[in-house]
Amino acid sequence: MDLSHVPAAREKGWYLALMAPNVKGPNYAWLDPSRLYCHPQGLQDCVADLLQPFQGDPIDMVAGIDAMGFILGAAAAAMLQKGFLAIRKAGHLCVQTVAQPYTDYSGREKVMEVRTDAISPGLHILLVDQWVETGGTMRAAIGLVERLGGVVAGVAAICIEDSEGGRWIRERYKCSHCVPPHLQPRFDHHQFGWD
Repeated sequence: MDLSHVPAAREKGWYLALMAPNVKGPNYAWLDPSRLYCHPQGLQDCVADLLQPFQGDPIDMVAGIDAMGFILGAAAAAMLQKGFLAIRKAGHLCVQTVAQPYTDYSGREKVMEVRTDAISPGLHILLVDQWVETGGTMRAAIGLVERLGGVVAGVAAICIEDSEGGRWIRERYKCSHCVPPHLQPRFDHHQFGWD
């Protein structure tokens, strides 16, 4: 795919076609959005679409979830002119942290952590990740922010799947994602292609 091509009509989600299907097997995510990040206009439009629902909302900081959420989160923070906080997998921060166990999309038990000095009570945090599949990772990030007294201003991801965890998040928090409604069932069932 030509990474310099920009379609004449740039409807919400046009850049989703830049993503590539998994060719390595079941130990990998079903779809790889990293090519989208290489496309200058695709990345800008993706971040703009993610942030559009939060225009005018109080956001003090953007937090991205390790690791791919760092890309979209840092881009969103730059666009909003806000600071960026990395929510990390356990064992990577050399400062005082608070930790939260969780089960990721593949069913593996993990732990994430965040530095304790970055979130003060009442701080409005926009949480950003690449994808919300089962919701376990995002729920753990929400738990960390709220344990430190922060307020979750919203949740943003390229896709928030219609899973039990995805529904739990949507019912409780303002959410934004890039998948148009007519494509959502394909993403929920991990079907690539939208022609």
